[in-house]
Amino acid sequence: MQYALTSLGRLSRSQQELEEFIGAPLVDVFAKLLETETDKLPLKALQLYRDRYSRKGLFESKVYAGVPAMLAEIENGGVNLFVVTAKPKVFAERVISHLSLGKYFYRIYGSELDGARSNKTDLIRHVLERGQLTPDEAVMVGDRYHDIIGAKANGLRSVGVLWGYGSREELYCSEPDMIVDSPSSLPGALSALGLARKSHERKC
Repeated sequence: MQYALTSLGRLSRSQQELEEFIGAPLVDVFAKLLETETDKLPLKALQLYRDRYSRKGLFESKVYAGVPAMLAEIENGGVNLFVVTAKPKVFAERVISHLSLGKYFYRIYGSELDGARSNKTDLIRHVLERGQLTPDEAVMVGDRYHDIIGAKANGLRSVGVLWGYGSREELYCSEPDMIVDSPSSLPGALSALGLARKSHERKC
């Protein structure tokens, strides 16, 4: 985000300020940061963002401590894990591969480069339809209010996690079914919600 803003001759923002926008559709984020209601400048910022991200940014990603063990425990318990991110699918797949986490996930879902399904509500609906899943067969896990709101809009239960970018207050106010503090606590939370393997989707 800093790269895109400064490349357009705008002042850089603090990391704390930018973290507030993580998880939201980027065109909407840049419209707010650039204080414009037109699409031209936000789309230029998005192009600059993606240029740096594809070359360097995605390789700067790091895995939170305890996450691989958490994913292994959940996956070994017979639950199909999906990545459901507003990030373009092409980038999400590269990040997952770079971090060597692909073996844990049944399928990766993301937005399209043209902005389609960048809204979490629309994306979750797409996942349910594509996977032939009913809301009671899935639980949305996320660190931002977008995840919880998207889950509620689709009738899903949700778990807010506190090792990401969202604060406890943000998650509490979005009213997930549960909030967990650490990766090691998530498998138990999903079990308590009665999550079981019921996916009918064939893995291609």
